[in-house]
Amino acid sequence: MLRIAVCDDEKRLAEENKTVLEKTLAELCVAAEITVYTDSRNLLYDITEDGFHYDLLLSDIEMPEISGMELAERIKPFLPDIRIIFITSHIEYAIDAFELSIFRYVPKSDIAKRLPAAIKDAVSLINLEADKSYMIQVKGRFEKIPFRDILYIERDGKNAAINTADGVSKVRKSLQTVFDELQSEEFIFIDRGYIVNLIHIMQIKNSTAMLKNGTALPISRSHLQEVKEQINNYWGKLI
Repeated sequence: MLRIAVCDDEKRLAEENKTVLEKTLAELCVAAEITVYTDSRNLLYDITEDGFHYDLLLSDIEMPEISGMELAERIKPFLPDIRIIFITSHIEYAIDAFELSIFRYVPKSDIAKRLPAAIKDAVSLINLEADKSYMIQVKGRFEKIPFRDILYIERDGKNAAINTADGVSKVRKSLQTVFDELQSEEFIFIDRGYIVNLIHIMQIKNSTAMLKNGTALPISRSHLQEVKEQINNYWGKLI
């Protein structure tokens, strides 16, 4: 069952968004527990202090006390895989919030058409990512590493070292072989020695890819323009 939060300081709008959410989930035959917040501080407290987990958040941006932008920034360390749909009158925020990896922006002027589509896409992605993983063999047994957990993969001699938040797993394969086996647009070469998961890139600074966990990886000159284009194309689909 999915856990979903709806946050808007205007109760009427929060309830309307919940109604659209319920109707869309019913069409998808997806079960979910939905919690509505009219104070972003309460949502932030529930996540950061009480350990509440949510798979999806529908939120306004302009709210008193804690804006949707600040809310997204502060909950990401606690829920790195949460999908956030901003419902806003100011689409220009999409450019400012690149590093927050917001899933989708829905104009308030077009909620009836755009919100159901955004919800369907988010739910499909959440379900898909739950199944997407890379299989490796460790000490005679097989293990699955979820794609979302892979930060980057680097060449280590004749091995490919798969880096996650929990550590490093090595497979005796070339980077190209691992890349071909992943078969996912989230992964890109930024150098002959590095494959990076796009969802973990926070920003490109000069010739360096800055990841959300603070890791800085070099981008070769020959890959720099292509990397920028791939990032723009990937995130462009989510706006």
